[in-house]
Amino acid sequence: MEGCCNNHYNFLTIFLILLAFTTSTSSTRPATGHTNTEFIRTSCKSTTYPNLCFSSLSSRSSAIGVSPQLLAHESLSVSLETAQSTSAMMLKLSHSQGMTPREVGAMQDCVEELSDTVSELRKSLGEMKQLRGRDFDMKMSDIQTWVSAALTNEDTCTEGFAGKAMNGKVKTAIRGKIVEVAHMTSNALALINTLDALHG
Repeated sequence: MEGCCNNHYNFLTIFLILLAFTTSTSSTRPATGHTNTEFIRTSCKSTTYPNLCFSSLSSRSSAIGVSPQLLAHESLSVSLETAQSTSAMMLKLSHSQGMTPREVGAMQDCVEELSDTVSELRKSLGEMKQLRGRDFDMKMSDIQTWVSAALTNEDTCTEGFAGKAMNGKVKTAIRGKIVEVAHMTSNALALINTLDALHG
């Protein structure tokens, strides 16, 4: 009976941690202008996950305007914020009670992968701010390489939660957050590729 209660308590603790990190970390700015919003909606159609693209960026329409470069920049920013919050959530979860060594190991590996993702997205954002002039193509190539690497890290992280060795509810919740980061990063890469094509 005591083991049952402990398991219930452990799951409740994990659930509360997940709940705390489920709230969006993106800074919301009031949408200004139908034109800006429609620009985002139309641009997001080129991504693999257009609904997620629009829902994550529409609140930033006043910052984006109708600029493909600002759209790509804000998309990277959203991906970075989501990766950071997911990494923090997983780090906290990896220290909670009731985790098996297999689960803890998978989480720690994933935290490392997400740390690399955060680093690559930060570099990409920094380069995006300098994206102008004669070395546009070189900087764009760097950004595409880093964002692609970030996406690979996220996919590797997701694979670590495959199989039946992990608690179903924990695995489902964590995979959901990682997949969200991966989808946002995929969208960011699509918008960056569109920006590259427009410049060419």
